[in-house]
Amino acid sequence: MCNLKSSSLVVFFLLLVCTVGAQQKVSILGDSYSTFYGYVEPDTNLCWYGVPGEEKENDVVNVQDTWWHHLMENGDYELERNNSYSGSTVCHTGYKGADYSDRSFITRMVDLGQPDIILVFGGTNDSWAGVPLGDNCYSDWFKEQLYSFRPAFCYLLDSLKRNYPSAKIYNITNTELSSDISGAMAEICRHYGVVNIRLHDIDKQWGHPSVEGMKSIASQVFAVLSADK
Repeated sequence: MCNLKSSSLVVFFLLLVCTVGAQQKVSILGDSYSTFYGYVEPDTNLCWYGVPGEEKENDVVNVQDTWWHHLMENGDYELERNNSYSGSTVCHTGYKGADYSDRSFITRMVDLGQPDIILVFGGTNDSWAGVPLGDNCYSDWFKEQLYSFRPAFCYLLDSLKRNYPSAKIYNITNTELSSDISGAMAEICRHYGVVNIRLHDIDKQWGHPSVEGMKSIASQVFAVLSADK
């Protein structure tokens, strides 16, 4: 009987150690800032960083230099899925009013695996493309509304919370966005109780984070995630 009790205690403590030390799985829903060729899912998503044969005025040439790779390595997280698509908007409207419903965040949000943490890093192309802003809508969306930023972002956060109930969701707000877009994200994040990480002082080359900019993003995101455990 004593041996049985001892064995049970050993098993219990081993399970406890494994649970405490388990890496949290992180999924990313992003745009070009989070891409790197060969490291996005699905692999048909367009990439900005690391595309063979493309030369860009940006010093990020290795996947190890991306913000999310720094985060996984230094934060001891496991990448579940990186569903990032270069040039994508949160809403269905893209550049020059084109229909981006094939690549929008609200289309791709269903394909994030089984994460413990979801990092949403978008709004940049919505800002650059000058998409319609629309009005906040927190339920009963219809398709036409999803071509505007505010209702689409509401729909995004609402759907993520419902579809991934056990995941902690964070929104990352880029620097140099229009006040309409950054303000809308802050307001809607407050409504849904989503932590909004507002970046600052991000070095960029050709409109995209440089090696130093990537390090800064990783550091700022890691600080919030660590404090929120």
